[in-house]
Amino acid sequence: MGNAQSPPTDPRYLSASRAFSQKELQDLKSLFDSLASQSQSNGKYISPSVFQLYFKLHGPVGERMFDLVTQERKDQKLTFEDLVVTKATYEKGTKDEIEEFIFRLLDVSGDNFVGRSDLESVMIAIFNDILCIKGSEDGSSSHQDIVSIFLNAATFSIHDEKCTEEAMSFEDFRSWCTHLPTARKLLGSLLLPPDSGRSGTQIPNLLTPKDIDSNIVLLRKEYAWHIGGALSQHELEDWKLLYHSSVNGLSFNTFLGNISNHEGPTVLIIKDKDGYIYGGYASQQWERHAEFYGDMKSYIFQLNPKASIFRPTGANTNLQWCAVNFSSEDIPNGIGFGGKESHFGLFISANFDQGHTFSCSTFGSPCLSKTNSIIPEVIECWGVTQGLVQGKNDAVKGTVLERFKEDRHMLNMVGLANSSE
Repeated sequence: MGNAQSPPTDPRYLSASRAFSQKELQDLKSLFDSLASQSQSNGKYISPSVFQLYFKLHGPVGERMFDLVTQERKDQKLTFEDLVVTKATYEKGTKDEIEEFIFRLLDVSGDNFVGRSDLESVMIAIFNDILCIKGSEDGSSSHQDIVSIFLNAATFSIHDEKCTEEAMSFEDFRSWCTHLPTARKLLGSLLLPPDSGRSGTQIPNLLTPKDIDSNIVLLRKEYAWHIGGALSQHELEDWKLLYHSSVNGLSFNTFLGNISNHEGPTVLIIKDKDGYIYGGYASQQWERHAEFYGDMKSYIFQLNPKASIFRPTGANTNLQWCAVNFSSEDIPNGIGFGGKESHFGLFISANFDQGHTFSCSTFGSPCLSKTNSIIPEVIECWGVTQGLVQGKNDAVKGTVLERFKEDRHMLNMVGLANSSE
């Protein structure tokens, strides 16, 4: 079973090479030869500096990845066999094998514990070096705050005298990945070429009207990156600000009017009087209903002081809620996600002046704020532009039928299309 590159006798390499097609092995060999030729090694190995430059992995994360790829030999020489063995595990292994590799990667200090400082180093590298999102102009303060919200989503349950700080168990790590799917995607794709569209690196283009001060916008790039972790690639292109309460006023009718012509999903974000920021991804349009509706693509999330995503558990289908102008006390007017009537996972009343958030089985989510009762301070809604529908409205904008359809859609949302109600 000879390969063109004369495989060595290392059984790990022989086993790993079977995970690749002949074409894939040839491509890996071409990549290795190219990087080795830049490493002043007579083509025998890849140096740490060339490795880190090519994969754009710098600092502690780049050093730790190089250490793992070279089987922790500490000889600063990455061979072709190393590359094949690592990629077979990291990219083509079982779910357990891949996550075990990522867990080891997080141990940037190399002390066999994943502490808070390790995770902090990784998140700083993700934002600074991989996503190229820089902090404040003076370099750290606001950026440190945003890093902290991702650390706050982690549990550190190991207390060991050999470790100078509390550390993550493997189960702690898996739970963290569940709540931060974007981080999991990115950490699982770091040995792909940076220009190939690494999974977990996409940040939606945030489109805001020119007359809106960017300082009042809640949705930061880091938040958008986090929220997008549960979405497909075509939903991570353009997000357009449809409504902002500081500009449009805390008005339910204005909210519905501003979003009436957007046919795609929306991202609702709320900042309450306690400073907590959270919201939900509505996979379907906000439309007047007397009961729950929606599909299993909807989810809710936390942004600050902790970042977490909570996707549907399948326990029920109480996903999305939009009730307008109902007189029955059994049908609370407002918008919400999950739970049940009067006990939602997240709910904002039709007056936009109060709401609540409870733990709910729909998303397996906790109370999203400091207390169950919430008073909204800022409400934003972003329209998710999907490539397949972009430009559709422009094509028919001038027709009488289309204008009637849009007007009727608005009337339906505010409960006036059928005067008998």
